[in-house]
Amino acid sequence: MDNPARARILRRMNTDLIIVGGGLNGPALALAAAQAGFTVTIIDSLPLDTRKRVNFDGRSYALAHASMRLLRGIGVWPKISDKAQPMLEIKVTDGRAGEGPSPWMMHFDHAEIEEAPMGYMVEDRHLRRAFLDAMAKDKRITHLSGETVVAQSVDAAEATVTLASGKDISGKLLIGSDGRKSGTAERAGIKRTGWGYGQTAVVCAVKHEKPHGGIAHQFFMPGGPLAILPLTQDRSSIVWSETDTRAQALMAMSDTDFLTALRPAFGSFLGQISLTGARFSYPLGLTLANSFIADRVALIGDAAHGVHPIAGQGLNAGLRDVAALADVLENARGRGEDIGGAQVLARYQQWRRFDTTTLALATDTFNRLFSNDNPLLRAARDIGMGLVNAAPGLRRTVIREAAGLTGDLPRLMRG
Repeated sequence: MDNPARARILRRMNTDLIIVGGGLNGPALALAAAQAGFTVTIIDSLPLDTRKRVNFDGRSYALAHASMRLLRGIGVWPKISDKAQPMLEIKVTDGRAGEGPSPWMMHFDHAEIEEAPMGYMVEDRHLRRAFLDAMAKDKRITHLSGETVVAQSVDAAEATVTLASGKDISGKLLIGSDGRKSGTAERAGIKRTGWGYGQTAVVCAVKHEKPHGGIAHQFFMPGGPLAILPLTQDRSSIVWSETDTRAQALMAMSDTDFLTALRPAFGSFLGQISLTGARFSYPLGLTLANSFIADRVALIGDAAHGVHPIAGQGLNAGLRDVAALADVLENARGRGEDIGGAQVLARYQQWRRFDTTTLALATDTFNRLFSNDNPLLRAARDIGMGLVNAAPGLRRTVIREAAGLTGDLPRLMRG
């Protein structure tokens, strides 16, 4: 090679933000940052064709009202709004499979707040496709699919990642959106704190005879909670948390046997049920990055915090990270600051770390309180649910919390 230095330069890309992870939070941040005028390179380990699959596979997400505002603000919501199922009510009960729910319950109705539905259920396939289409139309976003990061480094002026293909990408800030086992965090020397619950979530979707009325159900059983979340077209998403051993057995069953096992817990209130799409499972645990930032590095979503799905807030917490970081970066640029500087990143961490730690501990406590069959605890939690349900002010506070409308909201989540 006559000029290796020149060849090296040709393999280097420069950008404002490097985002590692092409799931949901990464693309959301890419769109929010591009809208604010930043150039973004997003690196996704999955091939584009895999991300674009249109067949329903059973995976869906509960989007809080504030998260819908974010998606609307970055231009994604209009593409999926007609495919989203509003959640109009939430009913929380306690009991055992086959015995029916406890008479004590919590009932939350969207009519108790001014902002309309508490949230929406959206299928994974629709959300991912909307993100991909929006990114493809924005010239400030470079989307590298089927690429993995093998090394990263930082200096006083920039962060640089090296891809398996040999390409180098440099930017002012590197963002890890690459999940609970974040390679970005590990390479930055960020440690994690957490533990497993001995539980596994079995996720699928069912079609049912009767309409669900936009009502989400959370049924707490000794092995873990069963969430029945409304989808469009008389379908519901199922998130069934069970002991690891029981979940492994459920995943090994035929569809017929799985439905037989599900029916006692599901009940008959929606009539006959049938599976639609595939079944998935994932182990449950709590994991928190000991820091959300390092030199020219910031973490968002599961790379920063992974919580129990008991309250359906995992994706919503990640999207709040997105909105907060976009705010911080835009404000820093307006002041003429280095967007990858330590003081700028400290503002992001200060904004998000306390909230996410509080959420993680709350879901941890709630799961431990409800995922057992201790008669004293069962009596205490049933009375507690009854008291919450009988207090309109407290009930309204819980509804607004579930809708993501409390606390210091970033600009993209304010409406």
